[in-house]
Amino acid sequence: MTALRRITPAERRARLARRHLLAPSARARTPEQVAEALIGLHATDPATVFLAAAARMHAPTVPAIEAALYDEPVPALARIRCMRRTMFVTPAGLAPTLRAATSRSAHRNRGDVVRRLRDAVGWDEARYAAAEQQALTALAEHGALTSAGLAAAVPALRQQIVTYPGKPYESRQRVCAHVIGVLAEEGRIRRARPAGSWTSAQFRWTLARPLPHLPAADSMTALARHYLAAYGPATAADLKWWTGWSLTNTRKAIAATGAEAVELDEGTGYLLPDDNHTPAPTKPWVALLPGLDSTPMGWRHRDWYLDGAHTKALFDRNGNIGPTIWADGRIVGAWAQHTDGHINHTLLTDPGQEARTAIEAETARLAAFLGGTRVTPAYRTPLERHLATTA
Repeated sequence: MTALRRITPAERRARLARRHLLAPSARARTPEQVAEALIGLHATDPATVFLAAAARMHAPTVPAIEAALYDEPVPALARIRCMRRTMFVTPAGLAPTLRAATSRSAHRNRGDVVRRLRDAVGWDEARYAAAEQQALTALAEHGALTSAGLAAAVPALRQQIVTYPGKPYESRQRVCAHVIGVLAEEGRIRRARPAGSWTSAQFRWTLARPLPHLPAADSMTALARHYLAAYGPATAADLKWWTGWSLTNTRKAIAATGAEAVELDEGTGYLLPDDNHTPAPTKPWVALLPGLDSTPMGWRHRDWYLDGAHTKALFDRNGNIGPTIWADGRIVGAWAQHTDGHINHTLLTDPGQEARTAIEAETARLAAFLGGTRVTPAYRTPLERHLATTA
């Protein structure tokens, strides 16, 4: 029996430098190139999209990223709910594949919302469909509306319901939020330019061009191929966690790509057939990545780039990572924007004098991109909170 080729953590980190555009020589010109390299940028926190793109671009600007997100008639980047029902910004051309590969729950979500509104306010399916059509008509008439604007235009959407009554997280919400959620998940509406700055989550909503319906199995194979090209070598557990698929579907998708098995510290990993070569080395590099960045959130097994002793400080209780500092493929520290605007950072391990000097330069580059903008991550971690308030 032929032994599997072993790929060391050092080789995986060398791949990361180029594949994820982290080495200065590998940086991109456009935000579209960044999204394509990573498949998608985590977008639950609007600021993450801008900071993740800026970290990987030669000369990032807010207007350039905004143009890719919002230019009409069809933005170059699409903001959709896909992997693990999490919001991502992805190349518009890839959006149909991602939706088909990951949105098997969309129909179930519609049914859940209809049942919730039936139980809360007595709506039946006909009442729900009428309100939904009124929302689409209002968007067609106005072009783009915030959630509040849509509720103002459609009286039925102003009705409020109590969600999760009796629970610690009980809340009162407008029906509008639920109708918008279903329409967005089904790809019938999309987020347009926000009402505030680039850090704002108060998005306007507008009608979306229908996405083509692609076969789920073929789309899952395509997504597995994209993932292995960007994040490989990776284990089946990595891909299962990243997509939210079942283990059976994950294994089927990997097999359909023709991926070759390799030996990793974590066990059996997979590479695409044309990707089984040793990467060329890069010059030493550092990067300051935002909270929820796609790189640290790209694998279930993280020992090859993260010291497990630092997990508690860098992640919140729900597994969301905060802003991190990288040196040559490993997380070596964390950063945060202080309440007075300057960037604080701390090192969890000493990367050496050359890297420390580069971190100072990269901190200055980030500060220049931010200008006077104040950014607070949507998900606060222990170390980020400490750095944000410590002089």
